[in-house]
Amino acid sequence: MKIVLATSNLDKVKEIKEYLKGYEIYALSEIVKPFEIVEDGSTFQQNALIKSRAVFAKLKEQELEDEFISLSDDSGISVDALGGEPGIYSARYFDLDENGKVCGKNANDANNRAKLISKLKVLNLKSSPAHYTACIAISSKFGDFTAHGFMYGKAIDEERGTNGFGYDALFIPDGFTKTLGELDNETKLKISHRSKGLELANFVLKSLKKNFS
Repeated sequence: MKIVLATSNLDKVKEIKEYLKGYEIYALSEIVKPFEIVEDGSTFQQNALIKSRAVFAKLKEQELEDEFISLSDDSGISVDALGGEPGIYSARYFDLDENGKVCGKNANDANNRAKLISKLKVLNLKSSPAHYTACIAISSKFGDFTAHGFMYGKAIDEERGTNGFGYDALFIPDGFTKTLGELDNETKLKISHRSKGLELANFVLKSLKKNFS
C-alpha cells in the first residue's frame, strides 16, 4: 500500500512523512499531475474529504486504486477574539473580504499573518485564546475515513521565530512560553494538531495495510 498526499505543499509533505515513517509516501506531483481542487466545504472535515476523494478519483483514472490510497490534511487556526477566524480560510485569509467571501488569489503565509496581527491590534489585544484544528482524510477502494487533531494555546500580535510555516510564529501552545516558530521540530512533532490527527489516522492506515496485503 502506497500513500499519495493530496497536497503540493512541501512543508506539509515533510511533516507528514516525518510522522508516518514506515509507509511509502508520495507528494501529489510525483504520481498525479497537479490539478485545481475547489475547497467549498464549510468544515475542515468536508474540505479534507473533498481533497482526498478528488485525488483518489485521479488514481482510479490511472488504474492505481489497487496500489495507492490518498491522504489529505485540512487544517487551520481559529482565534477566539476574532470569532473563530480565520478557521477553514486560514490559507486564504488575506483574500477574505469583510463579508466572508474569498476574493483573489494573493494570500501567502506572510500576508495572512500580517492580517491576523492587524485584526488583533484593532481590538487592542496582545493575545487571544486560539486553537489549531487538523482533519486527516483518507480515501481508498475500501471507503473514506477521517480523524481530527487539536492543539490549544494563544495567538499573539507579533511574529516570533522562523521555524515552521503558516501561523507558527504567532501561536504559543498551552504549557509553553515559545511560539511554534521558536520550538524545535522534534517538540512540534510531539504536540502538533496534525500529529494528533495522524496518530488517530494511523489506526485506519494499519487496518488498510492489512487489507492490501
